[in-house]
Amino acid sequence: MAHFDEHAGWGTLETAGGEVLFFHCVSIRGGGRRIERGTRVGATRGPGQRGRDEATDVHPLA
Repeated sequence: MAHFDEHAGWGTLETAGGEVLFFHCVSIRGGGRRIERGTRVGATRGPGQRGRDEATDVHPLA
């Protein structure tokens, strides 16, 4: 599930294992700039700028 703050341009998503990952709007697939709150998403996990893993290639699941 994703939670996204459109004004700040970033959000978080919760993995199936319960871990929370940060993502920035530039990580949304296809150049989208928002993900609706509560949307189920897929993503790739990768190293972030602050030394913790972040979500990249964030995209809504059908």
